[in-house]
Amino acid sequence: MFKLMFKHCLPLTVLCLALSACSTLSSPFSSGAAPSGAAVAPYREQVELTGRLNVVYQKDDKPESATVNFNWQQTAQRTNVTLYSPVGSTLATIAVTPQQAVLTQSGKAPRSAPDVDTLSAQMLGWSLPVSGLRDWLQGYAVGADGKRFMASPANDSVTTKDGWRLRYVSWQDAADNTPGALPQPRRIDAERNASAQADAVSLRIVLDPAPSAPAP
Repeated sequence: MFKLMFKHCLPLTVLCLALSACSTLSSPFSSGAAPSGAAVAPYREQVELTGRLNVVYQKDDKPESATVNFNWQQTAQRTNVTLYSPVGSTLATIAVTPQQAVLTQSGKAPRSAPDVDTLSAQMLGWSLPVSGLRDWLQGYAVGADGKRFMASPANDSVTTKDGWRLRYVSWQDAADNTPGALPQPRRIDAERNASAQADAVSLRIVLDPAPSAPAP
């Protein structure tokens, strides 16, 4: 676990901590040998992940940044995301279903919208692409050509259909060096240029190692 601090005191209710933020996140590359060139492990509809997220975005034509910890829980029909400060305080929760997205901040009434990207941009100041992350966190995406992308250490970058540039920078170590273990993402970088619909934003996501299976 490495220490994460805020570089700016963000003028956002959800991130109004008197901490300093760093505009980049240190690079915790996998310490072992790189996995084979095999594609990522099969996609799972139900998954729980934890990690850190660094975001750099534009506010009033100036770069801002924030670093948060997150817990990610998804099923086939629902995604729940909890954002934490580096000291463990809950900053916001986001619940997404096919019908709507609901964002709740501590001490505030929940806010809802049909689209989570729009809702997060309004409330956080930056867009959290939850629908895309359901795929990205497991090494999958829909490419600009409309085809299904499967990442691997040998095929680690793609531009998505909605304009995000993804790069799988590092990979998890195989638990106990299990022979034939399939790659799982460790660090993911994502960038989107400014457009008429959205501001420029870059994300750096570092996933915690998957827990080892208990010994028989």
